[in-house]
Amino acid sequence: MNAAVPPDRLAQAILADSTADAVLPKTGRDRRGPFRPEKLLSARQRGDGDMYVRLFRAIDGLAVLAATAVCAASVLPEGLLAAPLGNVLPFATGVLVLAWALPALSLYRFGRKEGLPVHLARLAGAFAAAFIAAWVVSFLAPDLGLAALLPGWAGLSLAVVAGLHIVWWSFIQRWRRLGKLTPSIVIVGATKHAHKLIEAAKAEGDVNVLGIFDDRLARNPDAVAGVPVLGDVQSLLGHKITPYVDQIVVALDTTARTRVRAIVEKLRALPNEVALFVDVETEKDVKTAWSRVADMPLARVSGVASDSRKALVKRAADIVIGALALIAFSPIMLAVAVMIKLDSPGPIFFRQRRHGFNNEAIMVWKFRSMYTHLTDHTASQQVTKGDPRVTKIGRFIRKTSIDELPQLFNVLIGEMSLVGPRPHAIGMKTGSEESAQLVAEYAWRHRMKPGVTGWAAIHGSRGPMDTPEDVKRRIALDVEYIERQSLWLDLRIMAMTIPCLLGDAKTVR
Repeated sequence: MNAAVPPDRLAQAILADSTADAVLPKTGRDRRGPFRPEKLLSARQRGDGDMYVRLFRAIDGLAVLAATAVCAASVLPEGLLAAPLGNVLPFATGVLVLAWALPALSLYRFGRKEGLPVHLARLAGAFAAAFIAAWVVSFLAPDLGLAALLPGWAGLSLAVVAGLHIVWWSFIQRWRRLGKLTPSIVIVGATKHAHKLIEAAKAEGDVNVLGIFDDRLARNPDAVAGVPVLGDVQSLLGHKITPYVDQIVVALDTTARTRVRAIVEKLRALPNEVALFVDVETEKDVKTAWSRVADMPLARVSGVASDSRKALVKRAADIVIGALALIAFSPIMLAVAVMIKLDSPGPIFFRQRRHGFNNEAIMVWKFRSMYTHLTDHTASQQVTKGDPRVTKIGRFIRKTSIDELPQLFNVLIGEMSLVGPRPHAIGMKTGSEESAQLVAEYAWRHRMKPGVTGWAAIHGSRGPMDTPEDVKRRIALDVEYIERQSLWLDLRIMAMTIPCLLGDAKTVR
């Protein structure tokens, strides 16, 4: 019989607390496997490597444009924008060739096995190609002496970008040591396919395989290629390892269609991306695929594919608008804090563990609206009209949603977003049933960071959910938002939030 680790026991080893990095104790290290880092970071804490790449490329581009403007100023006194096309063309050609050559030479891959000198040498090659192209085009305007100027342009641009890449390199190395850039997966199926994937992952070192789950525990070993079998598929659904998992890979024989279909359908309840391993022909193909997660021979069957550009824009909006909102609302927040203190004894703020991105448990901040001795940290009893647990000032700040303003701090530290599905308390109940058990797709709302406001909130679905139908409507609206999310939709929701709150006299909060 297979001695799989029960979810609750593994959770104690993984989660030192619900919001901090998980540290595995020295006991039980034989169950850690070859990939398990000393500290596990949630998918949110690791962030998105593609988002960093886009940021690096944008800064590199601005640096090249600045160097180009400085060099061109000596021969184009009217400036690049006002100069004739023939005079601008050499510089434009050089910049365009650079824009192609830098990603074409994989200069934003920052591979594990490539040293910094090799990286800088390839960077110099990209600038050499840009210089040659610009030099050829410069003969269209020989009277300006652009050919003599271009070596200086290429040298200055290379020096600036090389300096930036040394900085990027140091960031990448530090983030790798912290585990921020190494995706973590679990495999479903203790099969020969799983063995093949794990061996390739060991060779490449670009992916952490945290464990294996398989329904046929009685006929499976305790480990595959050193990676422990942690339980069956059902245990994965409620496992506290899921916030640390970027992707669940189903590595079953695809000819076993009925079994694959049943397992994939079961895994659809999770917020994690679920992918089906598709066999490749050679070992070399497998190793190449594992060198970059984006190239894995996988077919995504569940979850939401990440869009690093949209994620970067959304995070930038959260920081800028969130900081401005915090400044604008600070007088109101100060006044509310004083009134809470005068109204009833106890702390000003109320903290509650709620579901965040990818099922991660986060600590959400609110202004305290209940009497301290009646505070409900698990939301086991939802608020009703005239609820005696709510203080006098609490009724006002709940009705106007002012009690949610401290969540701007959650936004700025990255646990929440300004717009997204509202965070629900862990274990929240609708009637006598746990809300999460009433809708199979409940966890889909955790495929995006929770928000201070959201699509459901402006459509009247806010406050308590008294019936299963209320839960289903909330989930449907949340999933609709996740599928449609864009900056413009977020701005629209933010603009509609206050009018919707002021016009909502029926909702009990």
